[in-house]
Amino acid sequence: MKITVVGAGYVGLSLATLLSVKNNVYIFDILPEKVEMINNRISPINDEYIEKYFNEKNLNLTATLDYESAFSEADFIIICTPTNYNEIEGYFDTSSVEDIILKVINMHLDTTIVIKSTIPVGFVNSIKKKYNISNIIFSPEFLREGKALYDNLYPSRIIVGDKTKEAIRFGDLLRKACLKPDVVVKYMDSTEAEAVKLFANTYLALRVSFFNELDTYAEVKGLNAKDIIEGVCLDPRIGEHYNNPSFGYGGYCLPKDTKQLLSNYRNIPQNLIEAIVKSNDTRKNHIADMVLSKNPGVVGIYRLIMKSNSDNFRDSSVLDLINRFISGGIKVIIYEPMMDSFEFMGCEIVNDLVKFNDMCDVIVANRYDSCFKFFTKDIYTRDIYNRD
Repeated sequence: MKITVVGAGYVGLSLATLLSVKNNVYIFDILPEKVEMINNRISPINDEYIEKYFNEKNLNLTATLDYESAFSEADFIIICTPTNYNEIEGYFDTSSVEDIILKVINMHLDTTIVIKSTIPVGFVNSIKKKYNISNIIFSPEFLREGKALYDNLYPSRIIVGDKTKEAIRFGDLLRKACLKPDVVVKYMDSTEAEAVKLFANTYLALRVSFFNELDTYAEVKGLNAKDIIEGVCLDPRIGEHYNNPSFGYGGYCLPKDTKQLLSNYRNIPQNLIEAIVKSNDTRKNHIADMVLSKNPGVVGIYRLIMKSNSDNFRDSSVLDLINRFISGGIKVIIYEPMMDSFEFMGCEIVNDLVKFNDMCDVIVANRYDSCFKFFTKDIYTRDIYNRD
């Protein structure tokens, strides 16, 4: 079977790697450096299992900049391009997804399009009507950054937003490629599948926000947040997962997906969804206030990344903190070894840990790191369990 994956981000690359063990897979991307790295079996993203598979498996995987050759004769074309929430206009920017759909339509291909990108509720039906086509399926992904291939190999569930013969064929394709026995494959209509994705991510954001607000309460009242969290989480109905305080949820999915779900609630009664979105800003304001209460002349930001073992800082809560510090008239310096530039957001980047420590009055870190034992300056973090 020939399968084409569009987009070599963590969703697309992990899926292409997974399927290329047993199928002939092409991955199309617009960045030449990514294409070259993949063809040389160098992962352009930080993912332990992708790197392992690149080194150890004989993958039938070809990266290309030529979409026509990649799309031609493909049984499935899987779209994994980025979509972003446009806060000014109040809608999801799905132009990258629609661009690929139009390319497929213009090539008059007998293929099935599978959308893995996050899309608004009702998007697939609107596209079918707009272009008078029927060969589109939505199948949401539930992957963690840095563990995307692992989560494809051992999925919590597989959801396919269609009940046609081709949809069942695609569900079987994913099921046979994974290593988890008896994984649940659930078929439903596209609109319900689109809702599953947004509601699942919003629930995760709710849980992150809950423990962050618990931590805020404990910090303000001078209580032991760890004791409260562990006492609460001993209830088996609550559990010990996703309970480590942070500066706020961020990354590829949660910020945009919560806002998109909220926009889908127009003219529908709700309180909770809006509160989840607002809670994240409230948490970042509180963190900034606690740091500024120390009256620092220079704030050091230890890492821009959202979480440990990450290689990006898209929508990281730390970015909003930097803006808050700068607007408060505080000088900010950044330690971020992933960046080889000398400046970011108008702030100096210092990638010598000794120099970084000496220059700061307080060091702000979303996640703990073992190198902190070498710092002599005050370190502000709300990381209790030294994990994400």
